[in-house]
Amino acid sequence: MTRRTAPDWLTQWEYAHRGLHSPGVPENSLAAAEAAIAAGLGVECDVQRSLDDHPMVFHDWDLERLTGVVGATEERLSEELEMLGLIGSDQRPVRLATFLDIVAGRVPVLIEIKSKRRYDVEWTCVSVSRMLETYSGLHAVMSFDPRVSRWFRLHSPLTPCGLVMREDDRGNTQRAWQRRLAFWIAKPDFLAYHIAALPSRWVAALRAGGLPVLTWTVDSPEARTRAALHADALIAEGEGLA
Repeated sequence: MTRRTAPDWLTQWEYAHRGLHSPGVPENSLAAAEAAIAAGLGVECDVQRSLDDHPMVFHDWDLERLTGVVGATEERLSEELEMLGLIGSDQRPVRLATFLDIVAGRVPVLIEIKSKRRYDVEWTCVSVSRMLETYSGLHAVMSFDPRVSRWFRLHSPLTPCGLVMREDDRGNTQRAWQRRLAFWIAKPDFLAYHIAALPSRWVAALRAGGLPVLTWTVDSPEARTRAALHADALIAEGEGLA
């Protein structure tokens, strides 16, 4: 496999997981992005499509945890989503275009594209790539779905793309053959590996061969110490931040 060279900046930053969120500053909000920028951190955020195909900065497939509203995120128009309040704050869900306008290249952005079974994730890739065509700030995309990295390699070759992996019962890559198959499909520029699965001999070998390894979610001093030994950059929150 011919591997592209990941940009140097990718491993020169620490990233705030879903922005630098805290009580009153919800995850994936503009306020969380601003807090991360003020702290000198890069921003990691999640993206999925609205009913009218706008990439929205939002993590959950269901709205209730973050907004108190019952229903599926993908079944709402972008304007409807933008009218919802994020619990415990004055913040609202925003389109990726708005999010990027606010970050404005001040720090790098890692965009995790959400996917699930029987989901047309490639159309989300198209929608996100259109937003990135005019964005000059440092950015990369990543996903648990190996089709995302493959799509960006083929259709947006200047965009660094990564494969996100976990090995526990919530992931789809518990077995070694599943991890290798996903890696073969994705041919990623970097890995974003679950901190609970590190150290890993396979990941260590890939890293020794020059593949950058990010790790998430670093949320404690112990996790931070482990991440420093086994990864090149941290995606962190809470007590895992320096």
